[in-house]
Amino acid sequence: MDDAVYRVVRHVMWSIMVSLAYSSLAMAQWMGKQTGCYPDAIVANPNRPTVANPADITQYGVLELEYGWDTAWPQGMANQNSFGGLLKFGLLCDVEVRWNTTSFLSQADASGTHSGVGDNWIGPQVRLYEQTRRVPTLSFSYAIKLPSASQKNGLGTFLIGRENLNGFDRNYQLNLAFSHPLHGRLQFTGEFYGDTRLDRTTPGFISSLWALTYTVTPRLVFDGGFEAGLTSGGPHRHVFVGATYSIGELYPGWQKRRGIHH
Repeated sequence: MDDAVYRVVRHVMWSIMVSLAYSSLAMAQWMGKQTGCYPDAIVANPNRPTVANPADITQYGVLELEYGWDTAWPQGMANQNSFGGLLKFGLLCDVEVRWNTTSFLSQADASGTHSGVGDNWIGPQVRLYEQTRRVPTLSFSYAIKLPSASQKNGLGTFLIGRENLNGFDRNYQLNLAFSHPLHGRLQFTGEFYGDTRLDRTTPGFISSLWALTYTVTPRLVFDGGFEAGLTSGGPHRHVFVGATYSIGELYPGWQKRRGIHH
C-alpha cells in the first residue's frame, strides 16, 4: 500500500471512529428524548437529487432512498451526466445518517469521454432547531468523502488532494432552502447556496436552484428542476430529475411502545 492510499485509509478510519464515538455519546445523551418522536404517518423528505439540501431531516426510525439523473456543464463546453442516490436513516429525533453515492458518472470534453463509478460520501446531518412559526429549521451536516471514482480519468479527486504535496484542501458550504405548496400535490422549492474558496485555482461561488416536486403518495415524491449560477466558478447550467421514497420504519419494537410515552 503506497503512502497516498495509506493516508486516505487512515483518514477515513479515523473519521469513522470519531463518528461512531460521537453517535454513541449522542445516543446516551439523547435516548431519553426519543419518546414521542415517531410520526403518525411516514412522509418523504426530498433532498433530491442530492443537489438540494433542506435543513429538515428524515423522520425518526425511517429509512429513505433518493435516486435520480442530472446533467451539468461545469466549465467551458464540458458536459457531465450522472446517476446517483442518497440513502438516509433517521437514527435519532434530530440526527440523520446519510450515504450519498454516484453509481455512474460520465464526462465529455475536448479530450474525449470518460465514464465510471463516482465518489461516495458518508456522514450525519444534525437538526439544531426545529421550525416554529417565526424561526426556520436550522441544521448542520458533515460528510466523509470516499474517493471511489477514477482519479486517472478525472472522475473524482483524491480527498481534494494536493498533487505532489502532503495534506489536502478543504472548503465549506452554506445553504438556504425554502419551499411552498402551489396546487394540490404540486410544490415549489428553491435554494441559494455557496462554497468557500478551496485553493488558489478553485475560488468560492454562489448559486441558486429551483425545482418542482409532485407527491404521488406521502411516501413517494417526484421532482425536477434546474440550477442557475449567480457568480463565476459555479455550475451555471445544471438540470436534474429524480424521486424520493420512504422505505419504512426500522424500529418496530420501539414503535409498539411509543403510545406509552405520549
